Amino acid sequence: MDEKECLEQLKISVERVLGKKLLTPKDYDYLSEHIFSRLHIMISATTLKRLWGYLKENTSPRLATLDVLSRFVGYKDWSEFCKSVGGSETIQSDIIISRSLSVEQLEKGDKVLVTWLPDRQCVFEFCGGNDFKVIKAENSKIKAGATFRCSFLIEGEPLFIDHLIQDGMPPTSYVAGKIDGIRFELIKK
Repeated sequence: MDEKECLEQLKISVERVLGKKLLTPKDYDYLSEHIFSRLHIMISATTLKRLWGYLKENTSPRLATLDVLSRFVGYKDWSEFCKSVGGSETIQSDIIISRSLSVEQLEKGDKVLVTWLPDRQCVFEFCGGNDFKVIKAENSKIKAGATFRCSFLIEGEPLFIDHLIQDGMPPTSYVAGKIDGIRFELIKK
C-alpha cells in the first residue's frame, strides 16, 4: 500500500474512532478538541481541514501530524499504522479507544439513551449486575418492557445484548447498529 492509500485509511480510521464523518468546519474543531483531550497534543482545525482536503491547498502533511493521528487511532506512530493496514483493506482487530460505558460506571436506576441508524432510539434503565430494562423504544425491534444483559457500550460500534426477553418469547441475543454502530448518552438518575 502506498503512502497516499495509507493516508486515506488513516482518515477513515480517525472518522471511525471519532464516530462521525468530517463535513463541516465544526467537525474539524471537534476533532481537534478530541485529539487534545485524549493525547494532550494540539493539531489545529486548519491543519486537519488541509489534510482532509476541505481546504484546497497543495501541501503535504508533516510526519508529526501523521504520528499524532496514528496515535489517536491506537497505534504507536505513522509507520506502525501503515504496516498494520498494508496487508488488508479491512482492519479485523483494533484497540478500543472510542467513548465507552461499562456497567461498573453505572448505578441502579441510571438510564442510557441509545440511538442507531436509521432512526432507532431506546432508553435503557440499569437494574444492577449486567441487567437492563427497556423503558422506551422507538422504531426498534426491541420493545419497552423488555429486559436484557449487557456489560459494555462502545460509541460507533454495534451493541451486543444477551438474554433479551420480550413478548413472552424465550431469551435470545440481539445486535443493534450492526453496520454503523450506536451512539449513547448517560442520563444519571
